[in-house]
Amino acid sequence: MRYVKVLIMILALGIIWTKVSFPSDTLTPEEIVRACYARFYYAGEDMRAKVLMELINKVGQKRVRELTMLRKDYEDGGNQKYYMYFHRPADVKDTTFMVYKYPERDDDRWLFIPALDLVKRIASNDKFSSFVGSDFSYEDISGRKPEEDSHTMLKKEMINNRTCFVIESLPKETSEYTRRVSWIDEANFLPIKEEFYDRQNELYRTFEALEIKDIDGILTITKRAMRNVKTGHSTEVTFQEVKYNLSITDDIFTERFLRNPPQQWLKE
Repeated sequence: MRYVKVLIMILALGIIWTKVSFPSDTLTPEEIVRACYARFYYAGEDMRAKVLMELINKVGQKRVRELTMLRKDYEDGGNQKYYMYFHRPADVKDTTFMVYKYPERDDDRWLFIPALDLVKRIASNDKFSSFVGSDFSYEDISGRKPEEDSHTMLKKEMINNRTCFVIESLPKETSEYTRRVSWIDEANFLPIKEEFYDRQNELYRTFEALEIKDIDGILTITKRAMRNVKTGHSTEVTFQEVKYNLSITDDIFTERFLRNPPQQWLKE
């Protein structure tokens, strides 16, 4: 398992990735999407970040939300846990969200709503719903497993001065979209752009990586945006104070801490 982790990080960070030793043209679309999934959602052994979420309507008015995100990996590309705590504004303060990801079955998701003193289980058919009013879905937050789609390489294309694989992904079962097109950076496998198409094959959502930084040797998308093309509403998310490999303890990811947030990890 340690060997696999090291190999994924080597591929993802491009430490020894060259066209001579690992020609990108020999990679299948499935391998590229798996590398992107690992690079975007599994960087480091664990992670903590302060997150600024701006909800922007079609006339530019903003609502701002601040939260802390904790993430812990148990298996490469498999078992993983997320915990999120909302600091502000007042209408979402003390709301918490938790995810258990599994490689072979649907993820478990819980949302604690303090106003109702209620822990709500997010059903698998609700994973495409809006995450706390944003343009990101619950599934967007913790990631969609590569095996849930079939993938086809369309072409290579330059975008933002980066050479990208352009890959079309079609869901094998019911999804919120019927087609997704992804621009994945050939150099580091980060997703630079994504387009989501509805049942009428019309574009309705777009994802864009707005800022990428090197944090402790790990390239990280620190600013990203999701836009609903049809409504004009968008959400910009900025990751601040990102830290990896903190030895976050397993007991954080329990219902106890949904109701009683772990203050030692949440101090502002």
